[in-house]
Amino acid sequence: MTVKISTGVVRISYANIWAPKETPSGTMKYSCSLLIRKDDKKTLAKISEALKQVKNDSASKEKWGKVVKELHMPIRDGDTDRPGDPNYEDCYFINANANEDRAPKIVDRDRNEILDKSEVYSGCYCQAVITFYPYAASGNKGIGCGLQGLRKIKDGEPLSGSVVTDSDFSDEDIEDDAFGGNSSVDDLF
Repeated sequence: MTVKISTGVVRISYANIWAPKETPSGTMKYSCSLLIRKDDKKTLAKISEALKQVKNDSASKEKWGKVVKELHMPIRDGDTDRPGDPNYEDCYFINANANEDRAPKIVDRDRNEILDKSEVYSGCYCQAVITFYPYAASGNKGIGCGLQGLRKIKDGEPLSGSVVTDSDFSDEDIEDDAFGGNSSVDDLF
């Protein structure tokens, strides 16, 4: 059983959403981490209900087998799993991914496709469409989270360094013969 939900406003982190990236297991995946405020009761209730549906589904139980010592859940607590990281403070988070042949749909607030890759980045706020599904692989059993799409709601402070804008490039610093001089490193310091 797969259960699809849409979240409220979440902040995205580790946004690998424009091109698939190789995972440690060698597969290519799109991925991002969804930071969900602990006070977003509506989104958390949707996630809780979806996890219960997958966990209690007979097909899931069949996939996991009769003995399940530990069932891995996709939602984690930012305060305990990422202590000291102010971006994860007071948040739960879910790592969502998509196979390389299923790129997530990325749209703006009006649901128009976003083509400019700089528009959606780690730190911006989005609504996410995600799926929860059972898995059993390499001795691990649990519920995974699939990334179906992101709808950008608003900008946020970038989480992976600063964003470069056109105004960051200054003509004052450009010399026409920049590589023509003979100065050495010793001359600079």
